[in-house]
Amino acid sequence: MDGIPIGRKIDLNSLDSYDKLSQAVDKLFRGLLAAQQDPLAAGTKECPQEEVAISGLLDGTGEYTLVYEDYEGDRVLVGDVPWGMFVSSVKRLRVLKTSDLSSSLTASGRKRTVAEC
Repeated sequence: MDGIPIGRKIDLNSLDSYDKLSQAVDKLFRGLLAAQQDPLAAGTKECPQEEVAISGLLDGTGEYTLVYEDYEGDRVLVGDVPWGMFVSSVKRLRVLKTSDLSSSLTASGRKRTVAEC
């Protein structure tokens, strides 16, 4: 989550696709997102709310989008390169609000790099 430093690690070598990466990220952050949306309900056991899966992480259709930083410092949309190339070049994953991505990204579709996120 951009703006919130969270020290979580995902073993990319244990995954074999972007879909499984999306599921792993969803599993890590689903509770955090639920707590952000309703902080009062997060601390109580009364009226347990069903956690809703984070959707659209890979295609930019949801509230959040996965972006990664490669070893050259470029930010790239997750899914823009083949899986093997992604695994060998990713340095850091970021979960950004889709609305915070540059307007040129949403207007022209997916681009290789994310400018000034």
